[in-house]
Formats: sequence, C-alpha cells, structure tokens
Amino acid sequence: MGQLPQYFIVDSQALPDIFLRVAEAKRLLETGEAATVNEAARAVGISRSAFYKYKNALRPFNDMLNGRIVTFQILVKNEPGVLSAVLNIFGRSGVNILTINQGIPAGGSAVVSVGAETSGLSMTMEELLEQIERQPDVVRCEVLAG
Repeated sequence: MGQLPQYFIVDSQALPDIFLRVAEAKRLLETGEAATVNEAARAVGISRSAFYKYKNALRPFNDMLNGRIVTFQILVKNEPGVLSAVLNIFGRSGVNILTINQGIPAGGSAVVSVGAETSGLSMTMEELLEQIERQPDVVRCEVLAG
C-alpha cells in the first residue's frame, strides 16, 4: 500500500522560490490573467515541466475557501453562551457547520471541534479566526485540517 501524504502549513518565506512561483502561476491561471500554462509559467520565470511537477502538491492556505471542509479546534472557557456566540460568528460568515463536538470541561475550559464547509465564506480564513478569538471567553481558535 502507498503511504498517505502528510500536509503542513508552512510560512511562505520558508519555501523554496520554485513553490512560490508555481503558486503565482496557478493564481494567474485561476484569475484569467494567463490563458495557458505556458503563458503563466513564462510570466513567473519557470518551465512548464516545473509547473506540472509541483502544481498538485501546492495549495494556498486561503484555498480552503473553495468548497473545502475545514476542521476548527476552539478552546473555550466554561461559561454560558460562549459556544452560541462562536456558532453565530460562523453563521454570519457564511460557513456551513457540519459537525460539532465539545469535550467535557476540565480546568475551567473545554475543547470544541467544528467541522465546516467553507465555500460560502464571506471573509478570509484569517479574519474568521480573528473574529472568533476576539470573543470573550475564547482562549484559542485554530484550523486543524482542511
């Protein structure tokens, strides 16, 4: 059996230049600024073969907005109404919640996992995380998978 791929979120400054150029070429194609792979590759200074070699292995973090299922992990204090306030933020942002799993509070806080479909997201993923973390009694919010 083949080994399953592992995924990492990496700061773009730590990536080799070729990955950034491939990401830019993909963006040019998606936005219509380049009509062909050849045109996009030429515009960013890479070969077509380099583009094809890495194009499927590279996906921008914000690509989660395109109909992706994302798992959020939120650490909330054990206070009435905190989870409701967080879920309201998801609703106002256009996220479709698929699953919610809250652990039993321990030490005054609980972990909540939310599985959500993000194709309707009306803001960036970073803005959504920031809005959730600004809520009183939310300790931390992060994306686990997506």
